Amino acid sequence: MESAVALEKEFDVVIGLETHVQMNTKTKMFCGCKVEFGAPPNTNVCPVCLAHPGTLPVINKTAVEYAVKAALALNCKVHNLSIMARKNYFYPDLPKGYQISQYDKPLATDGYIEIKVGDSFKKIRIHRLHIEEDAGKTIHEGSKSYVDLNRAGTPLMEIVTEPDISSAEEARKYLEKLRNIMRYIGVSEADMEKGQLRCDVNISLKPKGSSQLGTKVELKNINSFRFIVKAIEYEIERQAKLLKKGEKIIQETRLFDPDSGKTYTMRTKEEAHDYRYFPDPDLLPILLKDSQIEEIKNSLPELPDQKYHRYIQSFNLPPYDAEVLTSDKNLANYFEEVVKLFPQNPKLVSNWILNELLGRLNEKGIDIENSPISANSLAELVSLIADGTISGKIAKEVFDIAFETGKSPKTIVEEKGLKQISNEDEIRSIVKAVLERHPAEVEKYKSGNEKILGFLVGQIMKETKGKANPQLVNKILKEELS
Repeated sequence: MESAVALEKEFDVVIGLETHVQMNTKTKMFCGCKVEFGAPPNTNVCPVCLAHPGTLPVINKTAVEYAVKAALALNCKVHNLSIMARKNYFYPDLPKGYQISQYDKPLATDGYIEIKVGDSFKKIRIHRLHIEEDAGKTIHEGSKSYVDLNRAGTPLMEIVTEPDISSAEEARKYLEKLRNIMRYIGVSEADMEKGQLRCDVNISLKPKGSSQLGTKVELKNINSFRFIVKAIEYEIERQAKLLKKGEKIIQETRLFDPDSGKTYTMRTKEEAHDYRYFPDPDLLPILLKDSQIEEIKNSLPELPDQKYHRYIQSFNLPPYDAEVLTSDKNLANYFEEVVKLFPQNPKLVSNWILNELLGRLNEKGIDIENSPISANSLAELVSLIADGTISGKIAKEVFDIAFETGKSPKTIVEEKGLKQISNEDEIRSIVKAVLERHPAEVEKYKSGNEKILGFLVGQIMKETKGKANPQLVNKILKEELS
């Protein structure tokens, strides 16, 4: 089959995403049960979330505030009036036989996220953000199935985009940006592995430039960014192959199998549910005053896009550096801690984080918040480079030791005797001694072979065990050779 990228030149790919984000409240949406990932099955349950007859839901105020916060961070219009509705469908892990959600009067609409595509930004519009409760979890084991209702009733936000996404890569960038925003504002960890962020993909193809939309296929329950990319790429290829053969796309829901990298039919349009929404009679409408919305808006922290532009303007960082550093809240905090301690050269700090620290952390599978090199240590290291105490080459050696031992760079430099030699008289005497030992090379240099200079610098650095100041070595060497 052709690659998805090649097929995107023949067809317009139209993608919309429906994302469920689990809010990190302490308790569930309509009862006082704990929200706790990994608790023993069916331990965080009560008569309300088990749907015992005669029980009544009470809405979680914090969940509503978190959802408003998220909506504002996503540039949505938050409505003063929204209504909780019953969404009726039967599923083994849905105790009530219906889900409390929102329908025609959602909490917020008309937002957007900007993602970077090439050198420009693309706006992905958000159709709506509404609040609802999560279902439980069914675990299948051979011929048996088990139901764990710990998750039933957990507060969720459903965030639905317009069909503005044009490729698997754009879908990944949108989801990464969404996760980043949720973490910045503190309403969710949005960890896909823990089910805190789950995504359904709606995808269709149409001939390049056509105004008529193609038949939509839904991909459900994909649990990693990598699998979302693979599922979309496979589905683009599958649909394109059918269209090129003159066959029709069936409107259906499909599942992605990570092992085969293919999607498979789950149900067709004819089996789609009629949810029979109606306002929940046990819950009053949610009424928000303008002053309440404004107060939540004023509580928002600096968001990733704002931080990105500030890093470029205030710290004079290249767009790439700013993009990577702001892609994770904890990484941005780490960078700013180092710059606070060493404000002289933010670009030098960025270089060490991006080129040395992140690579080592990824290699070891360590998060930035658990870095063996603290912000204080990195600030100390770049200070030692900036004031000439150690060279860049020695700094890498110090970095390696600090990463493995947790010792401070200053301590390592003292213990190992790694201070840079910056005394001109001392370096000049070493340069003269090296030149005396290599008369043939000196003659070659004087005859116009300038490449010999690199060899001589190497000999001097070897002599000083890499501790000589490189700038001074080059300056004095050229003086002596002339």
